[in-house]
Amino acid sequence: MDLTPDWEYVADTVMGGASAGQIAREVVAGRQAMRLTGQVSLENNGGFIQMASDLSSDMGAGGLLDASGWDGIEIAILGNGATYEVRLRTDALTRPWQSFRAEVTAAPDWQTLRLPWSAFEPHRTDAAFDPARLRRIGVLAIGSRMQADISVAFLGLFR
Repeated sequence: MDLTPDWEYVADTVMGGASAGQIAREVVAGRQAMRLTGQVSLENNGGFIQMASDLSSDMGAGGLLDASGWDGIEIAILGNGATYEVRLRTDALTRPWQSFRAEVTAAPDWQTLRLPWSAFEPHRTDAAFDPARLRRIGVLAIGSRMQADISVAFLGLFR
């Protein structure tokens, strides 16, 4: 199932951090993609930039996506060889620092990765992951000083 995310840019500056970046829709290595670029800084307790999108059955804001009939997330990425995180949020998470996380390496050639639900580890939550209650997805450059450059050409669900 093809998802059509409405990506938005978010950075640690919302919490006083000093990272800087942007997202742009552009052709990257021959494919239309959303590209996240920027500099991740650890200054002022910062350390991330991301592109994120709310999920719902109609891809509108505020709803939920029931993905329980699917096995996981499929994502086509290209990048600078660095490690990034794909994060999922469900409506069981109430704090902004809570998520379910999977690491990906964005190689310099397009690759399509399949991330089964079991690949997503809970972070700072005791909540169980429930794919029937998906609310948000994010692709993040996080945790270390780095030059971020990752493009997403496709996001979907797989069986």
